[in-house]
Amino acid sequence: MAKVTGFIEYERETPPRRSPAERVRDWREIDLDWPEDDARRQAARCMDCGVAFCNSACPLGNLIPQWNDLVYRGDWRAAAERLLATNNFPEFTGRLCPAPCEAACTLSVDKGAVTIRHVEKAIIERAFREGWVRPQPARTRTGKKVAVVGSGPAGLAVAQQLNRAGHTVTVFERNEAAG
Repeated sequence: MAKVTGFIEYERETPPRRSPAERVRDWREIDLDWPEDDARRQAARCMDCGVAFCNSACPLGNLIPQWNDLVYRGDWRAAAERLLATNNFPEFTGRLCPAPCEAACTLSVDKGAVTIRHVEKAIIERAFREGWVRPQPARTRTGKKVAVVGSGPAGLAVAQQLNRAGHTVTVFERNEAAG
């Protein structure tokens, strides 16, 4: 468990956002930088409910209480490892996911959920900044070829897993660009 009294001591906070007037002029991020201390405070709010509803609500089965605890303790590298164990693309999901985990968070009943999506984004941003995210090529190649149809998140995730398993993967996409 992160901080035993964290959910009592701290309120829900989200990163500041750029103004709509500024955002309509470009495609840059909406959320401004979030200090790591703020992410740690939010992670401290996680109650590690035992049977964590956030974990079961996450389509990826992210180990949310585990990485919240690691962030609270300042072990960002281990938090990144836990995150990457279940999520092929946290750099996307930390920005785009509708966060059903937050709706399922026990705190959402009356205190405002832990800002799980923003903590996830903070973890992966730190991991990239520190160089912890590295290619994981297969140790040996199987000689098998696999075709993946579609380059959406699911197609790219399965292609990544198959490549790591040693297969040669070709991704087919009907549109001009992936995604």
